[in-house]
Amino acid sequence: MDGIIIINKEKDFTSFDVVAKMRGICKQKKIGHTGTLDPDATGVLPVCLGCATKLCDMLMDTNKVYRATLMLGITTDTQDTSGTILAEKEVLCSEANVREAITSFIGPGMQVPPMYSALKVNGKKLCDLAREGIEVERKAREITISSIEIEAVNLPEVVMKVTCSKGTYIRTLCHDIGLKLGCGGAMKELVRLETSGFTYDSAHTLREVEEIRDAGRLKEILIPVDYVFHALPAALVKEAYIKNADNGNYLLHEWMKFEREDCGIEKIRVYDEQKSCFYGIYEYNEVKQAYKPVKLFFYHF
Repeated sequence: MDGIIIINKEKDFTSFDVVAKMRGICKQKKIGHTGTLDPDATGVLPVCLGCATKLCDMLMDTNKVYRATLMLGITTDTQDTSGTILAEKEVLCSEANVREAITSFIGPGMQVPPMYSALKVNGKKLCDLAREGIEVERKAREITISSIEIEAVNLPEVVMKVTCSKGTYIRTLCHDIGLKLGCGGAMKELVRLETSGFTYDSAHTLREVEEIRDAGRLKEILIPVDYVFHALPAALVKEAYIKNADNGNYLLHEWMKFEREDCGIEKIRVYDEQKSCFYGIYEYNEVKQAYKPVKLFFYHF
C-alpha cells in the first residue's frame, strides 16, 4: 500500500514501536513516521507507507500544535513529571503572573534542547548520555512559538495549547516557564493535536487500525500522497509525451495541460491525463526552460 495513515499514538509507545506495529498490521516493510513523539506523549503521528515514505522528511519540517499540561513547583531531570525530582518549591505566584510569564514566550526565540532527547552529539544520543549520568553542552537553537492559548489555570497546573515550529521541545518550554516564575516547572501531559495539516480528529489508535484491517477497509483510511500538495496547481501530461514523465525527465510547458494558466514558474503537481498516476512535484527551471522534477512518487490511484 502507498499513502498516509494518521495514528493516534498512545502512551508508552515510542514512534519506532508504532512503525514496527504498523509493519505487522499492514504486512509490509516500507513504512516510516514523520516526527518523533516521546513515549509519554500521545496524539497525531502520520505514518507513511510505500512510496509515501519519501514524504517523511518533508512532513517533519512543519509547524505543530500541542495541548500541554504544565505542573509548576517542581523541577526534574527530564523536564517532565516522569523524571526524577531535583527540586520542589511552593507556587506563590498569582494567576496573572503565570499568564504573563507564559505569553512572554510567544514569538521567535532560542531554546536549549534537553539532555533527554534523541538529538545526537558526536554520534551518541543525548538521552543515552543522560542515562549514563553524562551532561554535555548543547547549543541553543532558533525556534518560533506562534501562539499559546491558555485553556485552564488551576495552580499549580496550567493547560495550554501551543502552536510552534519544528524542533520545539514543549518539555523545555514548561521548564523555562517555571524557571522564569522562580518556582520551577515540568510537563505533566502532552497531546499533539496537529502536524502537517493532519488533525487529531482524523487519527486512529493502533487497535482501531487493526479492526479496520480485519473489516477489509484499510484503504478507506489511507490518505493519497498528493493530498499533501493540494495547494499546488495541477498539470496533466499529454499522452504523446507521457514517456518523458515515466522516465522522470524534464517536461516542457507545451507538453502539459494546466489547471491554472497563471502557474508561471511555481511548483506544480504532475499527473497523467486520466489522473491515474501522480508523478510528483516539478518546478520550472529558467536555464532549461522546462519543468524539473523536485520529488517523484509515481503514485497510482
